[in-house]
Amino acid sequence: MKITALSAIMLIIATSVSSQTRVVHGSLTVFDTYPLKNIEVYSKKAGATALSDSLGQFSIVCLEKDVLKLNPLAFKPLRKKVDAGTDSVRINLQFIDSEENRQIAVGYDHISEKDLSFGVSHMENNRDDFCSYTNIYDLIRGQLSGVTVQGKNIYVRGGTNSFSLSTTALYVVDGQTTNNLDWVQPCQVKSIDVLKDGNAAVYGSRGGNGVILIELVN
Repeated sequence: MKITALSAIMLIIATSVSSQTRVVHGSLTVFDTYPLKNIEVYSKKAGATALSDSLGQFSIVCLEKDVLKLNPLAFKPLRKKVDAGTDSVRINLQFIDSEENRQIAVGYDHISEKDLSFGVSHMENNRDDFCSYTNIYDLIRGQLSGVTVQGKNIYVRGGTNSFSLSTTALYVVDGQTTNNLDWVQPCQVKSIDVLKDGNAAVYGSRGGNGVILIELVN
């Protein structure tokens, strides 16, 4: 009888643990767009690890109220809670832009060089996130690589004439140049691109300090 009772207890414990364990499916992106490959995901409670595939997707074993941890080189570390009812997650990592980190991200095959170069100089409003900003300058500030916002002036590092941030960038909204962006409301914006060096050559000497190219929602 003792052996039978012990077996029953062990069965109950095993069943309980099994009911708490599940597989969570996820996807990893950067710049809210590009899938991230070969990124390790770790579930804190379950102690499981998974690696994202070529589409940025992964599957990992989790326990109830688990935490997914990601700490890849060149990206900001991230922790995401997994609740009891969570079956899938979408995680967007933030790239820390520097020449060294670009080499790491491409060298470890997390993202292609082409997509990375485009991503650090492009913003697109996919989910009406831009509407949460009070003005266009706050929207741009700290979001784009090599771009500095001082008051209502925007400077692009790497413009051929922009030594010591002496001159502001050229502003182009829907193909038309403008002296300032005060009138542009964040909710109106569809996308923002930064052009410099050869990419800004189409604007001649006016683009020598870089170009802030804004497309509005139709």
